[in-house]
Amino acid sequence: MITRDSIETAYSFLHQKRQVYIHSSLDWQKDDIEIAIASYADDMCQELYDAISDGHSVFLRDHCRFEEDITKAVEQLGNICYNGTI
Repeated sequence: MITRDSIETAYSFLHQKRQVYIHSSLDWQKDDIEIAIASYADDMCQELYDAISDGHSVFLRDHCRFEEDITKAVEQLGNICYNGTI
């Protein structure tokens, strides 16, 4: 079951990490963020992950798509938090 708390927690965490990621010029820092987010995705509510991933099993786990994925996740979670929709 997706709870409001799980949505808000995911939004806050991903939003913060995305902000650092997109402004960082340090490859090691970006790699650390990717690893942290992939680990978070492994442990997050499966229903919530499914809702934001559109069925992509490597969502938030693929280095080549990471910036696109985290941006999409933050947008979708923000929509849920503020508008109640994905």
